[in-house]
Amino acid sequence: MLNVILAEGLNLGLSKMAGASSTHSFTQLARLSNWHVESEAINRALATVIEAQAQLPMAKYWGAGETSSSDGQFFPTTRQGEAMNLINAKYGNEPGLKAYTHVSDQYGPFATQVIPATVNEAPYILDGLQMNPTGKRIKEQYADTGGFTDLVFAATSLLGYLFIPRIRDLPSKRLHVFDRRSVPVELRGLVGDKIRENTIIANWPDVLRGIATMLSGRMQPSQLMKKLAARPRQHDLAIALRQIGRVERTLFIIEWALDTDMQRRANIGLNKGETHHALKSALRIGRQGEIRDRNTEGHHFRIAGLNLLTAIIIFWNTKQLGVAFAQRKKAKLDTPGYLLAHISPLGWAHIILTGEYRWRPANA
Repeated sequence: MLNVILAEGLNLGLSKMAGASSTHSFTQLARLSNWHVESEAINRALATVIEAQAQLPMAKYWGAGETSSSDGQFFPTTRQGEAMNLINAKYGNEPGLKAYTHVSDQYGPFATQVIPATVNEAPYILDGLQMNPTGKRIKEQYADTGGFTDLVFAATSLLGYLFIPRIRDLPSKRLHVFDRRSVPVELRGLVGDKIRENTIIANWPDVLRGIATMLSGRMQPSQLMKKLAARPRQHDLAIALRQIGRVERTLFIIEWALDTDMQRRANIGLNKGETHHALKSALRIGRQGEIRDRNTEGHHFRIAGLNLLTAIIIFWNTKQLGVAFAQRKKAKLDTPGYLLAHISPLGWAHIILTGEYRWRPANA
């Protein structure tokens, strides 16, 4: 099983892993993979590792597990298969896909999704938060400009999350109010359309049903959000949610401008998520970094394996950092907590990624 996890996470494939291992043949690895490696099992394994890492003493210095950030990372693919036409000029002329990952304030990558490189990331924010217990404990969710829409502002608020995006063109955004006449003259230049309060009231039962559908798990939030975004002027529920989102966005912009601590928290959270990209790029050593699987299922297992391997390394680093801290404490060497908060478990210079993989016999 460790061989199979490494084969997926390092992007080697089972054939090359069998050649690099001293214990199992390709046939044995393929049989194990086909029988035991499936989406639900990978999700359970990831949840187990994330929960174990969060319980380590060292993790408490990085956060309480109540905030997270989400961001997409581009991975190139071959020009054959289902991803052959997924070309985003932002990443060059080669086709590819994105791994959209949620990272907690304790550095744990508790959810990841494979999405086309050409789509907007915003609808997938809620999927990761609803995927497992770690996501459901989150109170503040950070995202970059790509994760910002009025629909997301509405849905995150109604689900009980504080959504804090980093909006690139914030000065050009307009505030929205219920009564424009009550706005001081000096601020009217910042105010856009008025909030359609009657639309919200008339569609409030449908809004609650939509949120209940997301919470029940009967439909992924991204599916519902994409359907509503595809017909924004024809669907009353989409119009109502957009009005709610404008209210939430207006409140957020005001609070963002006044609260420097919120800005600091968001930048720290987003930086933690972005530093994951370097570790995952280092782990993706096989096949010159290309994901060569030709179907969506193969892409999913490759990215899920990479995320699981990343979580395992973060768990190991967190545990060893705790051991080092305990040794310093035993030697009466002072290590203030505010300094430990700036240590990251994302290093990999001490890990040998290439070579022959040898496993101890079970009875050794």
